[in-house]
Amino acid sequence: MKIALIGYGKMGKEIEQIALNRGHEIVCIIDVNNQDAFESAAFKSADVAIEFTNPMVAYANYMKTFNAGVKLVSGSTGWMAEHADEIKSLCTTGGQTLFWASNFSLGVALFSAVNSYLAKLMNQFPAYDVSMSETHHVHKLDAPSGTAITLAEGVLEQLDRKARWVKAEEATAKAEELPIESIREGEVFGLHTIRYESESDSISITHDAKNRKGFALGAVLVAEYTATHQGFLGMKDLFPFLNN
Repeated sequence: MKIALIGYGKMGKEIEQIALNRGHEIVCIIDVNNQDAFESAAFKSADVAIEFTNPMVAYANYMKTFNAGVKLVSGSTGWMAEHADEIKSLCTTGGQTLFWASNFSLGVALFSAVNSYLAKLMNQFPAYDVSMSETHHVHKLDAPSGTAITLAEGVLEQLDRKARWVKAEEATAKAEELPIESIREGEVFGLHTIRYESESDSISITHDAKNRKGFALGAVLVAEYTATHQGFLGMKDLFPFLNN
């Protein structure tokens, strides 16, 4: 498979190594200094482009990739509030393909399934209130993290007493709010915890990423899937157990 990389930071380099180890070819690497490469023959020859950048440039990267006629895998977060409807429409009716996920780690996929099932159980026990926290490295721009938002949405789908998530510092102590605390420190790869508290006890589940390898391997596996599929895709397409 021919892969183009958009973003060549630590994650991009990790993805490159895993892709090469799995027998794929890197045909183009685009970073801040060669944006004209989106129009190159090398980029257009890619079966899939993998994009890991930041919220400020992700949308523009999507549009340039679509204009080149290349399928796209992206783990960039922070753009959906403003552009989600447009991007989804381009993929569902406009012939483009984007596989987007806030997190490509297999461990996080499994954790998401556990999170959803636990929330379904907790829907029967209103004595437990729920909150979340996420910790990432100081370089991460968006807060809460995309993964935290995805996990929160998983809780909201199952827990009738919660209507929306809010940033912890903006919480108003309303019963229908699910507060998310965001912490930025050191070089933490990603730590997400969901807590259920009652007067009697507490229950917590946590996912702790040890390095970038899980994310990078997941991104390559997703690219392999995307090469033979079309539309607006996500982790529920790749892992059916997330639909249960």
